[in-house]
Amino acid sequence: MSAPQGRRRWLEDKANVRKIILGTWVLGAVTVVAELFFHKHGHFGFENIFGFHAAYGFVSCVALVLAAGQLRKLLMRPEDYYDSASEPGGDGDIEAHPGREEAP
Repeated sequence: MSAPQGRRRWLEDKANVRKIILGTWVLGAVTVVAELFFHKHGHFGFENIFGFHAAYGFVSCVALVLAAGQLRKLLMRPEDYYDSASEPGGDGDIEAHPGREEAP
């Protein structure tokens, strides 16, 4: 789905993207500073280290992105994987699939 001619969406404006990134950094900094004012009740001793939860969340997010990249290599299918023309005996016509109704 694309924007109408000449009209840009709000995330296409670089100033808005910068505001979102700045807001994310500010929110992250506020949550880390808030740790100074609240007593933590960690189950394990290392959970009481200043900034542990922020660092753990960051490392977990990075690990998830890296794992997803590797998983993509394993699970990726060719672009025409679901194309009926690539099936043996299929001619790309809707009639090649019995029980499928024609789209309006």
